[in-house]
Amino acid sequence: MSLPFRTDADVDAAAPQIVAHVAAGGLLAYPTETVYGLGSAPTVPALERLAQLKGRPPGKPFLVLIDGLDMLEATGLVLDAHARVLAREFWPGPLTLVLRGGEGRLPDRLRGAEGGIAVRWTSHRGVARLLKHLGHPLTSTSANHPGQPASPGPEAIDAAFADAIAAGELLVLDGGTLGNVPPSTLVDCTGNTPRMVREGAIPRAELRRRAGSMAP
Repeated sequence: MSLPFRTDADVDAAAPQIVAHVAAGGLLAYPTETVYGLGSAPTVPALERLAQLKGRPPGKPFLVLIDGLDMLEATGLVLDAHARVLAREFWPGPLTLVLRGGEGRLPDRLRGAEGGIAVRWTSHRGVARLLKHLGHPLTSTSANHPGQPASPGPEAIDAAFADAIAAGELLVLDGGTLGNVPPSTLVDCTGNTPRMVREGAIPRAELRRRAGSMAP
C-alpha cells in the first residue's frame, strides 16, 4: 500500500495511519533529502524485521533520523566539540554523524563496530513533519537490497519489495521521484578527531571550508 506524501496536508492526513503502523512494528519506505529510505521504530523487534527485509548482514547497523536537537537529546547521543560544529554548520541536511551515547535509550542493534550510533537531522520537510507526529526517531537505510541501486521513487520500491507491500508489512510513502542525489556524507565523531567514513552529498572540501579544523 502507498500513501501520498508530497505536501504538508498529505503528511498530516496520513499521519494517524503511519503512526499506528509504526507503533505496531510495521516498516516504512519514504523519501529523504537524498534517496528513498526504509525505516522503522527504533526497537529491537522492528529492527530485526527491517534487517530481514533489507537483507542486511548481522553487525551492519542502521542510522536514525531526528527532527531537531530536542529529539537528539532524548536519545542520549552526545555531540562532542567536533560534532557540535559540524551539526551547527550542516544540520538539518545530508550529513550523518556517528556519535557516542544512547545507552539504555536506543537499541545496540543500531551501534556500529566503533561503538557509536549514526544520526541525521533530516532536511526533508515531509519526514521532519512526520517525526513530530511520531514523537521519536525513525531508523533509516537506503531502500534497496544489498548491491542494488538506491531506489529513486516508489516504482522501484514496489518492484523490489512487492511481497512485503502486499502483506501489509511495508507501507510506502509516495513523495514522487527524487533527483540524482548522492547519499549523505558520513562522519565518525566517536574518536578524538572526526573521520570521514563516506563522502556523499556534502564534499570533504565543503566540510573543511565551513567547519575548518573541526572537519575530517
